[in-house]
Amino acid sequence: MNSVRHWPDLFGDHAVAAFRIVVGFLFLCHGTTSLWAWPAEPYGGATAQLGAWPGWWGAIIQVVCGTALIVGLGTRLAAFLGSGSMAYAYFWGHQADGALPIQNDGESAALFCWAMFVLIFLGSGSWAVDRLLARRREEATPEPAPATATDTDPASLVDA
Repeated sequence: MNSVRHWPDLFGDHAVAAFRIVVGFLFLCHGTTSLWAWPAEPYGGATAQLGAWPGWWGAIIQVVCGTALIVGLGTRLAAFLGSGSMAYAYFWGHQADGALPIQNDGESAALFCWAMFVLIFLGSGSWAVDRLLARRREEATPEPAPATATDTDPASLVDA
């Protein structure tokens, strides 16, 4: 019988995948709100101007990386880029308004930054395109030929 203490071993990979999908979805929504005012109006009411730094570019990063995280494609790279963009947003967009995220309205930037930072190390978990691609590469890689006596015998390396 499986006890609760074995759940991390049994379901940990699935929990990482669920975490990745939720973080990716929220990140995607953050970007679509900034670009197209969907599914909600952006903070301040105006969408990002086309090509404007950093708002428009940050929103593009959020849409692309959020989508990649949801499907689990290039998870570590998407998490790295997303985490970095949120660190930038926090330090250059929020930090001047107060020392702590609760004071400067930077909670979402800080949480996204650290959630994606963790995904850099955890990877995609299960239910990811990354896993399917890795499995296909393993199946396509031929097995090495077994070693023969001449391959392992040091005396065979000396010319007679």
